Amino acid sequence: MVKIDDINRRILRELTHDGRISNLELADRVGLSPSACLRRVQELERSGVITGYRAVLDPAAMGVGFKAYITVGLNNHSKESQRAFERAVAHTPEVRECHNVTGTIEYLLRIEVADLTAYKKFHTDMLGTLPQVASLTSFIVMESPKDERA
Repeated sequence: MVKIDDINRRILRELTHDGRISNLELADRVGLSPSACLRRVQELERSGVITGYRAVLDPAAMGVGFKAYITVGLNNHSKESQRAFERAVAHTPEVRECHNVTGTIEYLLRIEVADLTAYKKFHTDMLGTLPQVASLTSFIVMESPKDERA
């Protein structure tokens, strides 16, 4: 396992902000030689600390103007009921995240769709038809002053 020291933390912070930064620029920002910086980045990748790089998309440019979180309670707390629900949402494009959580509900979903009409359709025609679902509570995102997923 790679040691996460102060230099590795700085490397990770810089890569989190800009995954396409050149090694030369990254090395300059964290105070290393380019070869030492490259070795550290490669070790962070090899060890699984850095699991990949991705493009960050503008939701508005992608036609996403409505975001919500939904808590989902199941009517049966069996493993099979959970698996059936997870299979149902696994390839649903509106569901951007699905988390199995503890508490009074089983799942927390992050939903992204074009608008309220699309959300209602998803809520009614997809989630509302799943036999495992006992309760749904929606939380509409009005603004995201901090979002570090990007």
